[in-house]
Amino acid sequence: MGQMIVVEDVHKHFGGFHAVDGASLEIAEGSITGLIGPNGAGKTTLFNVIAGVLPPTSGRITMQGEDITGLPPHELFHKGLLRTFQIAHEFHSMSCRENLMMVPGNQSGERLWDTWFGRKRIADEERALRAKADEVLEFLTISHLADHKAGQVSGGQKKLLELGRTMMVDAKIVFLDEVGAGVNRTLLNTIGDAIIQLNKERGYTFVVIEHDMDFIEKLCDPVICMAEGKVLAEGTLAEIKANEHVIEAYLGTGLKNKDKLEETGA
Repeated sequence: MGQMIVVEDVHKHFGGFHAVDGASLEIAEGSITGLIGPNGAGKTTLFNVIAGVLPPTSGRITMQGEDITGLPPHELFHKGLLRTFQIAHEFHSMSCRENLMMVPGNQSGERLWDTWFGRKRIADEERALRAKADEVLEFLTISHLADHKAGQVSGGQKKLLELGRTMMVDAKIVFLDEVGAGVNRTLLNTIGDAIIQLNKERGYTFVVIEHDMDFIEKLCDPVICMAEGKVLAEGTLAEIKANEHVIEAYLGTGLKNKDKLEETGA
């Protein structure tokens, strides 16, 4: 199994604040990698740098051996790198089905010439997109929401819809930022099952920032822990929880309080 993403000595400074301070890590192709750490560890900033939302101050990022450092999100999107956000960015007034149909680029209907002379092709594309969107909604067990306005479904259902967007294109690696935030346990299990299925059946690589340790334990191997902009440790969740440096990063008190690691909502 090769490396999907390699991050080499990446820094991201905001004035004098070093949000990412020399982070290096590797994401194996076909893995579901967890990224944990205390608040302010630099996890989301690192996600944003990898996904092209923020340019790095210095350092290098490669995807399957290709240098992608500083490429904008739309170029990375076409290479199969997708990043979802802590707050779902759906089109509120459009239906869930329409939200999915909006995702693929290069549709004929977007080009003026084709709207005049390629109406059959546009109709054929829309039929195929609609069928694919309905297939995705069924996979995610939210077919019953197909015609509901996306702005009116629950937070967890919006997260499922956002995951569904990654299925409308040929995603290779998906970065998920706090997918569990504000989601009830039943829906979180549905999201977790969908991630596992996409990983096993479609070969998606995932990187997951999450504070819910049960969710991390269910999905992720390996787990990477960040603190103060650097990578602190990597291993199984059990190894991470037993690591003295990780415990100190969360609690500042060493091993005597390691039983409290889960209580921190890390």
